[in-house]
Amino acid sequence: MDDLKAFALICTLTPSPDASSSDVMANHILGKLQEQGVTTSSARVVDHNVAPGVQIDMGNGDEWPQLRQQILDADIFLLCAPIWVGHMSSLGQRVFERLDADLSSTDDEGRPIMYNKVALTAVVGNEDGAHHVTAEMHQGLNDIGFTVAAQGGVYWVGEAMQTVDFKDLDKVPDPVASTISGMTANAVHLAKSLKVAPYPAP
Repeated sequence: MDDLKAFALICTLTPSPDASSSDVMANHILGKLQEQGVTTSSARVVDHNVAPGVQIDMGNGDEWPQLRQQILDADIFLLCAPIWVGHMSSLGQRVFERLDADLSSTDDEGRPIMYNKVALTAVVGNEDGAHHVTAEMHQGLNDIGFTVAAQGGVYWVGEAMQTVDFKDLDKVPDPVASTISGMTANAVHLAKSLKVAPYPAP
């Protein structure tokens, strides 16, 4: 069986190389996948010219097609976003708007093109809303055709109205670390299973 590949899209509003809690969280998850033999890569959406729209390629220097290709090349897709005013970041929403174009894309056997890909999510912030954002992300990814792994979401939110961010922590809290271990193991198991027995063609 070919080695598994994972790709993370990080929807922080902070450009590289500045520190980002979403980036730190994504790297913890990718590191755990690497321990299980998965080849990983990632990108911050903010570092790319991702145009607004609902087409695969909006033209005029739109860099979404390159990011989309990395999703297509991966077996596991991790979407990581911060909470802002109770919602996922605007860049997270933009990713979903661009993925909307693939609702009608199919593979060579007529299946939705994102079938047989496993999705994981991660949410960070210092305000309430992690369950709400996770629910939105899981529902959207499922609609597009991804299979969300069992307990495939992890989050960390600090005390409301305080300034401690995930990137400021000295260590990953035990409940978060435990969740990451479980979700990555489930994702690898599921991705391997879908390679052996993909979803049937219509």
